[in-house]
Amino acid sequence: MAKSLSTISIFTEISKVQSNMKRSPSVLVAAMVTLCLVAVAARTEAAETNARMAALLSITSQELKHDVDALADDTFEGREAGTRGNRAAGIYIIERLKKMGLDGGGPKHSFYQNFGSYSNILAYVPGRDAELAKQVVVISAHFDHVGYGSSRNSYGPIGRIHNGADDNASGVAGLLEVAQALTQLPEKPRRSILIAFWDGEEKGLLGSKHWLENPTVPVKNVAIMFNVDMIGRLRNSRAVVYGTRTSAGLRRLVSRQNDPSQLLLNFNWEMKGDSDHYAFYSRNVPVLMLHTGLHDDYHRPSDDADKINAEGLKQISQLMFNVLVELADAPSLSGFRGQSRSETRFDQQTRERGLSSPPGRLGVRIDGKAATNGQVVVNSVSAGSAADLAGLRAGDRVLKFAGGDVTDAARFLVNVLATSGSATATIERPGQDEPLEVTLNLPGEPVRLGISWRTDDAEPQAVIINRVVSGSPADLAGLRVNERIYRIGGREFAGGEEFRRLVAESNGPIQLEVEGEGRVRSVEVVPSTIRTLQAQDGGEEPARPSGP
Repeated sequence: MAKSLSTISIFTEISKVQSNMKRSPSVLVAAMVTLCLVAVAARTEAAETNARMAALLSITSQELKHDVDALADDTFEGREAGTRGNRAAGIYIIERLKKMGLDGGGPKHSFYQNFGSYSNILAYVPGRDAELAKQVVVISAHFDHVGYGSSRNSYGPIGRIHNGADDNASGVAGLLEVAQALTQLPEKPRRSILIAFWDGEEKGLLGSKHWLENPTVPVKNVAIMFNVDMIGRLRNSRAVVYGTRTSAGLRRLVSRQNDPSQLLLNFNWEMKGDSDHYAFYSRNVPVLMLHTGLHDDYHRPSDDADKINAEGLKQISQLMFNVLVELADAPSLSGFRGQSRSETRFDQQTRERGLSSPPGRLGVRIDGKAATNGQVVVNSVSAGSAADLAGLRAGDRVLKFAGGDVTDAARFLVNVLATSGSATATIERPGQDEPLEVTLNLPGEPVRLGISWRTDDAEPQAVIINRVVSGSPADLAGLRVNERIYRIGGREFAGGEEFRRLVAESNGPIQLEVEGEGRVRSVEVVPSTIRTLQAQDGGEEPARPSGP
């Protein structure tokens, strides 16, 4: 989304129009009308942003803790599907939904979808857009657990209440807070939203499978299913996101909504049938799933509420809310990406393995202590390198390179990388009164930024860095292997070739929007100006075969 014009900048533009168009009243009127419309749009956008932020801030750690404490209390006897404790937990959830003013999403607008002795609990938020409201975003968490445990579902000891505070009272609490935050928005999202609390997950995804066989909205209308399971044990700000490869562009969407939470996200390619999202995935529905990881209390009586990270649960829940609203409001969403079915963790490891750095062009090691003072003092010289062939020795200090004074060790390395062919250097050598001048014949091609990249059809409008040359402008700017570049100079791009063209056309510092581990930041790269017209970065690496 483009930046909004501030009120001051709008009136500044109006003043410019007035001064430049005094002789053209009709043009002035048209321009004034346009600028006023822009001003109204800017105020509207600001109001929407403020309203969304207010809704986001309504998600609090105190309310989340309250719900986890309630659902993980011994009163509910571990919430095993089909038991009185499970039914009591269902009543608790429905009472919370009713207080929010939400409507039921089950048969005849009931909150219940009964099947045998089990019950899914459903709420429905109709979309505001006449066309997009036909599409449905399902957001869900299972509310059952394993009761007193058995040899089939507990790591013991069995016969004691397994409260399942993390599994999955945490997910239910997060979903309840997100549902409440939706009611705080001044207008509903464009797509419809089905809020689902599945029953029987621990018995084999029974609730989600039943809904898919007996849907309360047509399955073909489900644009995406967003599931949360075990989100209460956030550690070191790290969470796992599954499913981003089931539809193009999901990693970018999730990362851009991670700004308030600033979580470190592990985008895992693995898809296993261990939670309700898999039932939808099996029916070719795009899915997302958030998870904060397994722990020693998993399926044990010790999974109690006092071990929940309430502040971390708030961070996850706020990310949930932002992602949900973005999914429901996006102008378009990609369909199911069938290639995700054949992609494995091995494929992920293969694709994300960085390329080795090219050989150094100069062939020296620099004294680190001297470098902190801007000096380039040679510690050692590699045999057969450009430095060796030019006669450089340990102890030499480089005073000039390519006609310029050397006062910054980092910039010296950048200039070496960017220089084509040969260059002269002035050397100060211990024991000699006069500086020496040598010619360095630098091998290899010069680079401008010092990166190469690949593309990925699951991540359109992005390039993925697979090599950062040590000492290059990209390295100095802090770019790293496997980071994604989403924008250059504030502009979107269609793929690797357009990105290359925009880099080549850029003059001066280059502003990049970069994402790594789900955190998006702005990075300024200052490319070297010492280069030939042929100098370029590595570009896209040819596709490598995946699989074993």
